[in-house]
Amino acid sequence: MLRNYKLISFLIIFLFNGTLFAQKSDAEKVTVKVLSFNILHGATTNGSFDLDIIANVIKKADADFVSLQEVDFKTNRAKKYDLPTELGFRTKMASIFGRAMYYDGGEYGEGILSKYSFLSTRNVALPFTKGNEPRAALEITTVLKSGDTISFIGTHLDHLKEDTDRVSQAKAINKAFSKNKFPTILSGDLNDTPNSKTINILESFWKASYHKANPLLTFPSDKPVKKIDYVLYYPKNKWKVLSKETVCDIIASDHCAYLVTLELQK
Repeated sequence: MLRNYKLISFLIIFLFNGTLFAQKSDAEKVTVKVLSFNILHGATTNGSFDLDIIANVIKKADADFVSLQEVDFKTNRAKKYDLPTELGFRTKMASIFGRAMYYDGGEYGEGILSKYSFLSTRNVALPFTKGNEPRAALEITTVLKSGDTISFIGTHLDHLKEDTDRVSQAKAINKAFSKNKFPTILSGDLNDTPNSKTINILESFWKASYHKANPLLTFPSDKPVKKIDYVLYYPKNKWKVLSKETVCDIIASDHCAYLVTLELQK
């Protein structure tokens, strides 16, 4: 009888400790949700210029970090709005803008929204051919609730059929961020498809989050036929992809937003 009692006690303690261990392991996991979203300079596809429609896509995604492309800063066509600040206000996220060029009475470039404050930021001008649109890569570095420091980059590569600028821009991104001290995520509209020269150059350094055999298509938002929006990460062994999905709102933008959940590996 005593022997049975000891066995039962041992099993109870074992199961209890096992449950605590599992709970502790889950609690120690560090996950980051990232959204890449080309916002069509706030115009919306029906021309309504309704920032709440765009903000609602972001809020529903509940991402920790959002890279915004085709972002206007006080241009005439955007009614002199500072789009990152406006979207940050509507989504209750910190915002920052990185200029790629002056345009239409204001500026045009990249935006980032974040649930976390910024430890540091930098905006890297990318190479471009004279007569083409300048491009940039906007980076923030921040500290997560877990105490881990990471960097997040948003970019938008050249859109022309010729890949000359995209190739040089991909090489410049690899060079500019190759010495990052912290685990880094690269997100944006890269304007090229998987297995293209541009994407292959980037993937020589960064690890892609998409499924190579069956990538989620992101453009156009009404009937997507190709993938041009991405989330990549570095170092390759520091991140694990937990989930990925597209968010296709045909009014908010001509692009589907691309949402990826990553786990930071200890």
